[in-house]
Amino acid sequence: MNFSYYDLGNLDKGQVVEVQLTAAANVRLMDSSNYRNYKNGRKHRFYGGYVKKSPYRIIVPNSTHWYVTIDLGGYAGKVRHSVRVLPGALPTAREHLPLAKEPNLYIETTDSNKEYDVFISHASEDKEDVVRPLANALKEKGVSVWYDEFELKIGDSLRRKIDQGLSKSRFGIVVISRSFIKKGWTNYELDGLMTKAISGQQTLLPIWHDITKQEVIDYSPSLADKVARNTSQETVEEIAEEIAEMILN
Repeated sequence: MNFSYYDLGNLDKGQVVEVQLTAAANVRLMDSSNYRNYKNGRKHRFYGGYVKKSPYRIIVPNSTHWYVTIDLGGYAGKVRHSVRVLPGALPTAREHLPLAKEPNLYIETTDSNKEYDVFISHASEDKEDVVRPLANALKEKGVSVWYDEFELKIGDSLRRKIDQGLSKSRFGIVVISRSFIKKGWTNYELDGLMTKAISGQQTLLPIWHDITKQEVIDYSPSLADKVARNTSQETVEEIAEEIAEMILN
């Protein structure tokens, strides 16, 4: 029997496999041993079935190596398809308070040394989708923002400017993504922000972007436990609105 397959590699439990089809087809999500059985015409177990509507999503049931196969069950015809892996859903969300009312989230009081309301730490890969729109939205709402495109000029010392931005900002935003956790400078910035949270309260707000709960835990368990916002649950504009309300009011 003719079939198409996608080798998805190792996936974590809770991630989502999304299949796009132009026509109805059989879709199977299988681990390595069951994929070998399927390929050799032997009995196998799978997740999925006969899919009539697209996109079709399957939640990965456990962490291992996974494959997706697509076939027409031996019938004639053609179907175009694509597969992608999405970040897993977070644990069931508690009804979160508006940021302005979070008891463990505070902003340093204004003093003569604080030139900025907010410092944004991020990876350059996230500028287009998250950081630039967030910085501009905050600025439009009257929040003063330290953000590299606003502050860095040719010839500036990156480390010195980051130190100045951290020391002169009342509050820190950290855009946590897969790109962020691989960077060197972002980790330097995060270390600086975390030192301001030693009181047991928190002076920074993580914004999770295209990353799973487990990935954040593996990177920093203490960071995964903090009050946060997630771009998969709220728009950048909604997050900016909450931050501005918290800072300006």
